Amino acid sequence: MQRIHCLIIGSGPAGYTAAIYAARANLKPVMITGLLQGGQLMNTTEVENYPGYPNGVLGPNMMEDFRKQAERFGTDIRFGVVTKVDFSVSPKKVWVDDTTLLEADAVILATGAEAKWLGLESEKRLNGSGVSACAVCDGFFYKNSEVAIVGAGDTACEEALYLSKLCTQVHMLVRRDVMRASKIMQERVLKTPNIRIYWNTETDEILGENAVEAVRVRNNKTGETFVIPIKGFFVAIGHKPNSDIFRDYIQTDNEGYVITKPGTTQTNVEGVFACGDLQDKVYRQAVTAAGTGCMAALEAERWLSAKGLH
Repeated sequence: MQRIHCLIIGSGPAGYTAAIYAARANLKPVMITGLLQGGQLMNTTEVENYPGYPNGVLGPNMMEDFRKQAERFGTDIRFGVVTKVDFSVSPKKVWVDDTTLLEADAVILATGAEAKWLGLESEKRLNGSGVSACAVCDGFFYKNSEVAIVGAGDTACEEALYLSKLCTQVHMLVRRDVMRASKIMQERVLKTPNIRIYWNTETDEILGENAVEAVRVRNNKTGETFVIPIKGFFVAIGHKPNSDIFRDYIQTDNEGYVITKPGTTQTNVEGVFACGDLQDKVYRQAVTAAGTGCMAALEAERWLSAKGLH
């Protein structure tokens, strides 16, 4: 069994930034990467809205830069999956791949959240080539083009409105004859001239060989199918935070996002901090994830010092 000062669970912008700050504070952090080392950005093509990359950067290349910087300061990065935790004791107990038991004085949770998808083969094949789950991240690439967006909640409405400022036409596909979104968001969408809503409509297939060219949709009441020519296809049906293994100890909201004390990354368990998309359902950007990763490392260092552990 190994005793660790600062254990970081999860990679990606939040985890790597936490590692950089923790390593520079001489906390000798150990990172358990998770299955997707680098997080959601490993599935992203061009990233143009992260400061410091004036010509843009591929998501995997950016995460490689983050990893190298974390390692430069001494972060011990280990590939593995945390399968069980016990946060009721001090030091905290964490099991990796069901076999390796680690003890940690402070734990930083940076396991992120995963976008929910429709489950279509074409959606997976064209992900990053016209298919996206983030309008703020990728909308710019479809400026002056027609796009489609799937969803009926506040997030879908917000993203449709965002796209309407960039795109000539936004085709909004709503599965039922009503939206789940708040009334004010619905009104804004309905009043936007270049957003067209298709009620009782489901996605049948995304069309295109190497990039999105169109979407075939189906009216689930009449059975009618038709094709809409588009360049971008956005899925806005929600996200699932990767918090399941922590829920016996860590307080979450009804969607599974970790609740932190306002203005901090501190969870309800002393010495456990949460950062990135795991606790952020509002912004969900690489730059905001990195910011909270910084906060988590600084707060962990202060907590360890106050406890006489560093």
